Amino acid sequence: MSRSGKNPNERLKTGKGRSQSSVRWLQRQLNDPYVKQAKSDGYRSRAAYKLAELDERFGLLKGVRRVVDLGVAPGGWSQVVRQRCPKAAVVGIDLLPTDPIEGVILFQMDFMADEAPAALESALDGPPDLVLSDMAANTVGHKATDHLRTMGLVETAVDFAINTLAPGGAFVAKVFAGGTDADLLTILKRNFTSVKHAKPPASRKDSSEWYVIAQGFKGRAEQ
Repeated sequence: MSRSGKNPNERLKTGKGRSQSSVRWLQRQLNDPYVKQAKSDGYRSRAAYKLAELDERFGLLKGVRRVVDLGVAPGGWSQVVRQRCPKAAVVGIDLLPTDPIEGVILFQMDFMADEAPAALESALDGPPDLVLSDMAANTVGHKATDHLRTMGLVETAVDFAINTLAPGGAFVAKVFAGGTDADLLTILKRNFTSVKHAKPPASRKDSSEWYVIAQGFKGRAEQ
């Protein structure tokens, strides 16, 4: 209850101009312990805990020196990288603006643009040990179309990782229910010694998102 004695959820329900989906999103944010914890810990988004949990399970950030963060905005994943690997060089890219993060080089541009991969590579003094992708296409409400659009981003991210990663490096990308497409999974298994899917606890239970974790990049000479 608020100080006025009114239920805050009631204000959401009757908020002028709000759609029902907006109301549900606001209610979920207000009641989400990860959102509250993110504010307390100084993270820009609850998504930071997804990477933290994946790192605890797979040791993704152990010994990394160079990291690429695809879909960096608002910056939660890069914050975790900087916190756990303060000496690592980090470069991030996103269509959306991202407030500066100490120790992170940021590009506001489309990762799908022809010049994007070269810009990211030139910002690092050597090949990355880890390529992270939390990218997802803007949804249009048609499940099959949304899946194809996001998988297009994942495919481009995989291609970038295979062409830039240092031997032994790792790749992490957001996919959705059903996991990685068969053809893409075959490519990952051919290029990495370990390929797994995981849903970190910080992913909402009603969310269809999963992550593919590919570790032990074999290097282009070994393919």
